[in-house]
Amino acid sequence: MLDLKFIREHVDLVRKGIAAKNDVDRIDEILVLDERRRALIQDGEGLKAKKNDVSAKVGIMKKAGEDASAIIAEMNEVKTRIQTIDDELGEAQTKLDALLLTVPNIPHPSVPVGSTPEDNQPVFHWGEKPAEDFPLKPHWELTDALGIIDFTRGAKVAGAGFPFYVGQGAVLERALINFFLDQAGTRGYKEIGAPIVVNEDSARGTGQIPDKEDLMYICDRDQLYMIPTAEVPVTNFHRKEILEEKELPIKYAAYTPCFRREAGSYGKDVRGLNRLHQFDKVELVKFVSPATSYDELEALRQDAEHLLQLLGLPYRTLLMCTGDMGFTQSKKYDLEVWAAGQQKWLEVSSCSNFEAFQARRMNIKYRSSDTGKPEFVHTLNGSGLALPRVVAALIELYQTPEGKIIVPKVLHPYTRFTHIG
Repeated sequence: MLDLKFIREHVDLVRKGIAAKNDVDRIDEILVLDERRRALIQDGEGLKAKKNDVSAKVGIMKKAGEDASAIIAEMNEVKTRIQTIDDELGEAQTKLDALLLTVPNIPHPSVPVGSTPEDNQPVFHWGEKPAEDFPLKPHWELTDALGIIDFTRGAKVAGAGFPFYVGQGAVLERALINFFLDQAGTRGYKEIGAPIVVNEDSARGTGQIPDKEDLMYICDRDQLYMIPTAEVPVTNFHRKEILEEKELPIKYAAYTPCFRREAGSYGKDVRGLNRLHQFDKVELVKFVSPATSYDELEALRQDAEHLLQLLGLPYRTLLMCTGDMGFTQSKKYDLEVWAAGQQKWLEVSSCSNFEAFQARRMNIKYRSSDTGKPEFVHTLNGSGLALPRVVAALIELYQTPEGKIIVPKVLHPYTRFTHIG
């Protein structure tokens, strides 16, 4: 959420940011309500001062034995008017708060302006696409032949997008989770086990609502949301807290299953593991000082990239354009891994800086050593990594002509086997 005072003082900049993100501009409504709210506050404060003066006069008159009935009647009228103003003020504030939640974060000046994925800017490549010495198969053909992922039975039990991992497939999934968590630990992240459901305040805090309700599964009876990412519970871990500056940066790594409805997704891009409703992911979350947040973003990106390099998976890093970045981010990188059997890039991580946008919603602050006053932290997060497409790319890259899968050496301590099949 943007600061109301900032919006008031930087209207053109905010409008430009909204336009760059192809979002709806409701700034005029916000400014009208803000003006109304401030006028009501001023009127209310004036009447409350008058009420205090009248109350003092009533006391003096009563002590003097004078008739105070007229001035008491006047005081009652003031009380009634104050109550009316308070009611109108509460209504205006509620509407204003709701409108402020619809204003997207402002893109950082370094973010390229654009409206489609084609406007995203490649900034880094690592690894070489494999030479095709034999016809490379997509992962769903290999996993079906090897019996390590069962999409058919998953659809029978839960529906499309909820696969079973079987035998060595299940071990590989668990190995990657442990490998990602262990690697995060070596880079200073504290492991945290998080709930996989959150309440409405938590979903609002990270910006899932009122923006992405259609993408989440909701437990209506208990008003709980199944998390689309561990970003939601982990970032809310410090909601309504004041951190000490010396503690920053605070870095957490969390494994959770994630749940996404993926409403409107269809076609060839959802084959196999490419797009699931339930999937495993290790998330990296940071709480940092505003002065260092963009350096921390680059470090976060490198933490995620390091995992792909250890696995030997060719990838590219994209700086996302304004229109393809998302509602809450000020700057975002996507890491895309090369899926050799499909001959396409698949996103496996997004690394984002939200500046104070989420922290303001959640009221997460740190005590500044310069001012001694509480100020909003900056929050960042990134996938480290999302497993389904990593598994897909790994299977497609390390397939053999015989249809087996070679397991990367860094995973051998976790799998206890060197190949699948």
